[in-house]
Amino acid sequence: MMLQDGSTQLLCLTASSGVPLFTRGASRQLPFSVIGSLNGVHMFGGGQGAVLSSCETEAGGGVVWRVFQDSVMLIAVSRGGGKEEQVRLRRLLENVWSCMVLVLGQDELVHVKNVERLKKELRSCFSLIDLLLEEKLEGILGSLTHCADSLLPPNASVLQETVDGFARAADSEFGCLIVHGRIASATEKWWRLAPQEVILLSAFVRSLSSSGSASCDYPVFLPQGSPTVAHRLLRFQLLPGADVCVLCGPTPPLHEAEAQLVGRFWSPLVETLRECLALGERCLPGSVTLRPDVLALLLINRETRRSVCCVQMFPHHHTLSKTRRWELLRSFYTFSTSRYFSQEEAACGPPEERALVGDFLQGFSHQPQQCYLVTEECKSFGLQTPQHQLFLLSPPDVPTFALRTVATQTLADIVAATGF
Repeated sequence: MMLQDGSTQLLCLTASSGVPLFTRGASRQLPFSVIGSLNGVHMFGGGQGAVLSSCETEAGGGVVWRVFQDSVMLIAVSRGGGKEEQVRLRRLLENVWSCMVLVLGQDELVHVKNVERLKKELRSCFSLIDLLLEEKLEGILGSLTHCADSLLPPNASVLQETVDGFARAADSEFGCLIVHGRIASATEKWWRLAPQEVILLSAFVRSLSSSGSASCDYPVFLPQGSPTVAHRLLRFQLLPGADVCVLCGPTPPLHEAEAQLVGRFWSPLVETLRECLALGERCLPGSVTLRPDVLALLLINRETRRSVCCVQMFPHHHTLSKTRRWELLRSFYTFSTSRYFSQEEAACGPPEERALVGDFLQGFSHQPQQCYLVTEECKSFGLQTPQHQLFLLSPPDVPTFALRTVATQTLADIVAATGF
């Protein structure tokens, strides 16, 4: 069994009876007989007192199972295998379940009274699920890292003051400015949401933005903070690529907030917003100058669970496309965190998540601080400090002994210029 196009297919079934609820991803869907076999082998294992969580096929593919709330079973099937792929697929299943809760609420998924009605309701989740399945979404890594994709604007204090004031005027303590799918500024309470909630809300705003509407009022559930009681998500497009949103109660009405608050707070900041948009996928202000031997980087603040990432393109480093650099950066992140660097949420997660912690970490009392990987395409270096994790790609001609210097200098330059 193998997907022919190399993508990932997601299957959703009822946990008790195995009734298919939906299938997403992969242009060629798996036959119904295969879907039944995947469900049947999991049920057989459960009947024998064994929990089947993952396996690899003879053809090199990977399959991961996960049952949520004894109600819904999610199965991810991928052409790739190995520990890194297991990390990605497990994170995908967790995110998909949470996005289903975000849109429908936990009660609708746990207490299923009518399967056919649930199938229809789940369609409202498809755009968000498809966004999570899209592997080539360049520059957005939060669904994998569970750290909020961020953009560091040049006028951070001005934006922070405006976001805080806009949220207060909308009777809310939860406000956020999203630029190119990344958080440019947010209120303190927004950052206090669970990291996964912050990431899924950003993804949800991206999916709403793609609909073309300038504003919307949508009920959402917080998968960890409020899985059974909905909040209102008000989202307004300020400029193409720049959206502001708040989580609020019954007031204010959408039309009132749009007519009285949006222009009042954001019209004076049009040029500032354009400066943020001009940063594009770089995510870093002009005060940060990256070395020319940095092809791509992912920087995570472990304390705030925020991240910035970017790709640099130079004429003399044209052998790797931008898309390929993002792919390599994702791959090196999963390689490093599944073998050497700690994932705080995995260490205290369910047994199947803890099982992914590398044997090296289990066998030693100390934490690795650095790791590197050399391939024909590039050289990669990972650096871990108490506050940060940095994952960096360099050209193959950079001496291996110089990778540490490149990484430490890059980290120091970004932190000194931005305070990130």
